[in-house]
Amino acid sequence: MLADSYGRVATDLRVSLTDRCNLRCTYCMPPEGLEWLPKPELLTDDELLRLIRIGVDLLGITEVRFTGGEPLLRRGLPGIIAGTTELSTRPRTALTTNGIGLARMAPALAEAGLDRVNVSLDTLRPDVFETLARRRRLSDVLDGLAGAADAGLTPVKVNAVLMRGVNDGEATDLLHYCLERGYELRFIEQMPLDAQHGWRRDTMITAEEILAGLRAEFVLEEADAGTRGSAPAELFHVRGVRFPNGEQATVGVIGSVTRPFCGACDRVRLTADGQVRNCLFAREESDLRSLLRGGATDEEIARRWSEAVAVKLPGHGINDPSFLQPSRPMSAIGG
Repeated sequence: MLADSYGRVATDLRVSLTDRCNLRCTYCMPPEGLEWLPKPELLTDDELLRLIRIGVDLLGITEVRFTGGEPLLRRGLPGIIAGTTELSTRPRTALTTNGIGLARMAPALAEAGLDRVNVSLDTLRPDVFETLARRRRLSDVLDGLAGAADAGLTPVKVNAVLMRGVNDGEATDLLHYCLERGYELRFIEQMPLDAQHGWRRDTMITAEEILAGLRAEFVLEEADAGTRGSAPAELFHVRGVRFPNGEQATVGVIGSVTRPFCGACDRVRLTADGQVRNCLFAREESDLRSLLRGGATDEEIARRWSEAVAVKLPGHGINDPSFLQPSRPMSAIGG
């Protein structure tokens, strides 16, 4: 098992497939983008699949989520998913994406065995989308959501980050949109993971503010009391509303900064260049790529991976005065 000294066991592997992205979201990177990792430093498809297999077969991983950058930019994505879902002990699989290109790729991803998707959608207004993402691609994202649902990549989950003075008045509009289409909406507090290091606590929309805004129009009832486990989102039933399939409608809030869930964390991350990270905010990494390319056995790689997780810190430390942002931005870590 991938166990740490605080009794937590990592069973959820987040695999970054690339640090590249086709958007330039203000809370992630500067307008000109970033210097991408050189191709020789990236893990090949075979190397990725070997590490995933080691994680699943030898270390107890039960869920694999593919992230980026933007994972749809990875040419071999369907093959990587197929190689993962064909493992003898099949893990659950998910993909976190900005949705651009998803309408076209969703059928192939479903055929490869992908279970579901999370799509980022911060606004329903084209002008605000262009302000946030610095691209005119809102219609592509909305088409991607619909394409994922049509392909059976369900439940389709939507991730939204509210920015003060930009889109903070759209919480209820986003929820209406998702409820009508059967998408499961999750609001996420903005986190200090931008490449510009411009995050400020006083401009962040908190979980409490998000809930207060939603409750101005909806009646929310706690849905996961005592059953949340390691799930990052606090779930709420939306009273009197059901999804089109008849299920009770829900909305979630992920308060990573003000309501951290580190004590139940079951995640471990693998960057596109083969580094193990215990936390989005970790400042240390453990190199598996060198072992892969140096002829190490599966058992030796598993041992190094276990040693890396064993020293996981108790929490992300954002609320500690000594907190320092990780040197890598979100696009190079994987969500």
